[in-house]
Amino acid sequence: MITNDPYAELERRFARLSAVGRASAILNWDRSTMMPDGASDDRADQLATLGVIAHEIIAAPDMSDLLARAEEGRASLDPWRQANLREMRRSWVHESALPADLVDARTRACSACELAWRSAKKDADFKSLLPALSEVLNIMRRVGEAKAAALGTSLYDALLDEFEPGGRSVHIDALFAELRSFLPDLLGRVLEHQKRLPPIQPLDGPFPVEAQRRLGEELIRLIGFDFHHGRLDVSAHPFTGGTADDVRITTRYDEKDFARALMGVLHETGHGLYEAGLPRAWRRQPVGSARGMTLHESQSLLMEMQACRSDAFVAFAAPRMRAAFGKDGPAWSVENIHRLYTQVAPGFIRVDADEVTYPLHIMLRYRLERAMLAGDLPLADLPGAWNDGMRELLGVVPPDDSLGCLQDIHWPDGGWGYFPTYTLGALAAAQLFGAARRAEPGLLEAIGKGDFSPLLGWLRANVHGKGSIATTDEILTAATGSALGTSAFKVHLESRYLSA
Repeated sequence: MITNDPYAELERRFARLSAVGRASAILNWDRSTMMPDGASDDRADQLATLGVIAHEIIAAPDMSDLLARAEEGRASLDPWRQANLREMRRSWVHESALPADLVDARTRACSACELAWRSAKKDADFKSLLPALSEVLNIMRRVGEAKAAALGTSLYDALLDEFEPGGRSVHIDALFAELRSFLPDLLGRVLEHQKRLPPIQPLDGPFPVEAQRRLGEELIRLIGFDFHHGRLDVSAHPFTGGTADDVRITTRYDEKDFARALMGVLHETGHGLYEAGLPRAWRRQPVGSARGMTLHESQSLLMEMQACRSDAFVAFAAPRMRAAFGKDGPAWSVENIHRLYTQVAPGFIRVDADEVTYPLHIMLRYRLERAMLAGDLPLADLPGAWNDGMRELLGVVPPDDSLGCLQDIHWPDGGWGYFPTYTLGALAAAQLFGAARRAEPGLLEAIGKGDFSPLLGWLRANVHGKGSIATTDEILTAATGSALGTSAFKVHLESRYLSA
């Protein structure tokens, strides 16, 4: 197809590609929340077909020529369009590296493996997952090899680049080395510090699911979640899906412990607010997408960890917690609830981990997925390697694989290269929240009144509204004064966990 305005033609095609992607997002959300198990094969076919359609749009034979011609006229484009063209090129490089049959095979294999994972996790039976997970791993190796050749990177970095544009393992290795240099000692100091404090009193349950749901909805409405453009539902593994105009967040409930679901809801709300705050004028174009998973995870962890585990927020939320469950007494005091929400203790489950031990969970997964992709760790040996790593890094060993290597959905779902962004996000969250507090001196006082508008307004201006106009480090530097590092995170941990 010949066009006199190649950039305009690219915008038209990427808008169509966006519509296919948004439809897939809703189907994926439904698969994990409401779809009956018997529909899994049909849903896999739907998603695979949409994946191939998307691939055919972006990998069309004339796309390379369109991109080249548009890039010749780059100087005539405004900054947003220049950035959009850059992101179009990046998307094309990733997608055109894969043949259509591999795109189809990946979607089908991941759909089948996710379904198998649900049963395997429930039964703590890793062996039952092994055939499906082996198929996913083999396909992801093929994907990584193809993309590595196109990008000129290692296999692992090619997969990482899908989730964090420009992300490289050499940078992660350096940041993780810095964390390893102080986290073990800090963890020991925090555990000793906690021993000197009065015992934490457990909250008396049970906590009915409906009461938990109402409490969660009340709090996230105050934070800024728009239920006219979003939903809260239940899934086996909490996640955020949908689209910027139709945000779908999920959690899972436990009537013995309402904090797990509540903090999960607050975490996913951070993701949802980021999606809802992306630049409206560019939502159908690559430049209007979230920059990458480092910033995405920074928004969820900023909301859950930095803001909603603060003294100020707990003081605001505690009376609402007491009212929600009809409780009272010393255990329900602000001080005791805050101690519960900031208790540090090595545990088995990543999503329930505290801020101090969480990076250690990620380091383990990062180590293991690199070894499996490289062929250095046979998949059948994953449970043993997982348990050995947990013993080494956290001093605990899961009693079964449900609490061990089966706890996360990411590998069955094809998310190889994703895990490091959780800890990169935690580092970014500390930087961003510190910068927000400096820019908005009354921010914590506002949070203590249930007013998140100063925080959300700052995030809209400095993160959400930027979309992908700049790199992660450029966005962080403009917002906080420095590129991604560990110092703000260390200061935050010492302040919160050693000063009480």
